[in-house]
Amino acid sequence: MTPNRAYPSLAQATRIWARIGLLSFGGPAGQIALMHRILVEEQRWLGERRFLHALNYCMLLPGPEAMQLAVYIGWLMHRTLGGIIAGLLFVLPGVVAIMALSWIYAIWGNAGAVEALFFGLKAAVLAIVVQAVIRIGSRALRNGPMIGIAAASFVAIFAFGLPFPVIILAAGLTGFLGNLAALPAFRGGGGHGKLGGRQVADADTLLGEETPAHTRVNRAWALRISAVLMALWLAPVGLLLAVLGPQNVFSQIAGFFSVMAVVTFGGAYAVLAYVAQEAVQNFGWLAPGEMLDGLGMAETTPGPLIMVTQFVGFMGALRGAEGMPPLLAATLGGLLTTWVTFTPCFLWIFLGAPFIERLRDNQMLTAALTAITAAVVGVILNLAVWFGLHVLFGQLRPVAGWGLELELPVWATLNLPAALLVIVALLAVFRFRLGAVTVLAICALAGLALRLAGLV
Repeated sequence: MTPNRAYPSLAQATRIWARIGLLSFGGPAGQIALMHRILVEEQRWLGERRFLHALNYCMLLPGPEAMQLAVYIGWLMHRTLGGIIAGLLFVLPGVVAIMALSWIYAIWGNAGAVEALFFGLKAAVLAIVVQAVIRIGSRALRNGPMIGIAAASFVAIFAFGLPFPVIILAAGLTGFLGNLAALPAFRGGGGHGKLGGRQVADADTLLGEETPAHTRVNRAWALRISAVLMALWLAPVGLLLAVLGPQNVFSQIAGFFSVMAVVTFGGAYAVLAYVAQEAVQNFGWLAPGEMLDGLGMAETTPGPLIMVTQFVGFMGALRGAEGMPPLLAATLGGLLTTWVTFTPCFLWIFLGAPFIERLRDNQMLTAALTAITAAVVGVILNLAVWFGLHVLFGQLRPVAGWGLELELPVWATLNLPAALLVIVALLAVFRFRLGAVTVLAICALAGLALRLAGLV
């Protein structure tokens, strides 16, 4: 039975979403847990089954699942405007924080104290990425074929430099064929189990067990909202390409991050693996150490972890734009990146959410997601190894021949202070189970102490 409570107004819901946006630290797992605590346990807007139903759908989508979950629940409560408000407030604190830190980094990044703080953050980020590999792997690699897919994806991207979208497409096709062959290994999905300490029944919430009228399939509405969002997303991209040409840095930023918004299944760390592969190695917008610095910013600020893409676009435009002041170009590059990264998230929800039941019951789609999730583990492992090599060693040497595209460490350039900080970070994460923000703070202060001691 639905509790005898007034349904929240849009203004009241806006305050709740602003609170969630300001508190959304800790990566996707922490953000999803925060939303569960506030929306399910405290506010009782919706119950456990409906929350997991929405979350499992969002896991099928490219892009940040936590942000898309916020859009979905906002739409569920207050229709289109509710979804837009929820999504905007989820990312806005991160947009402001990352932009401020990017300016500080661009102006004072080479200053001793700032450099020392980021030296410490790199070690913490490496430990957090290793933790993500283990956490996601323990959930996704439940049998031999899934382990094989993860291993194959790691070798493909680490040793041969195979593009991330190709790996995802190959994994999805493998899952599709595995389902056609009725192989048991490809049954089940990458969904979540129970969340939180209290399990709230749908019947005991404001939404109840019934399907709200506005959530039923309305093809005319879906086509209208999709057309508007497609125009908002792709019109700026087309305009930049037409006016500035494909080689301009703003055109490259708009094009690359638009592709990223479509192909980055598997959560934030899979996104980061793709961005690191392209932005660092192919476009040369920033160095590996700077990519780590950007991830450190994203880990210590509210909002989705893929807000690091704003820093990437900022740095790319800072160095690649011509004919305007560098910091103005960088700011525009960062905001352009955020626009083309997050606008599609609203499209996926508003277009697909009314069809959620059909999507969730599609066994072939579920099998494809299972294989993709396994491949993502290998991709994130590559990210951890790539980060580790660049944190711990001053030089890497390329290995050529047989189609290989990898770099191995020059052991004489091992950075002992960095290795010490990585050990401290790993102990903090795995032995003492400290939170991400705490680990980042400890390592940043340790980096500063090492600098004051003259060791870095």
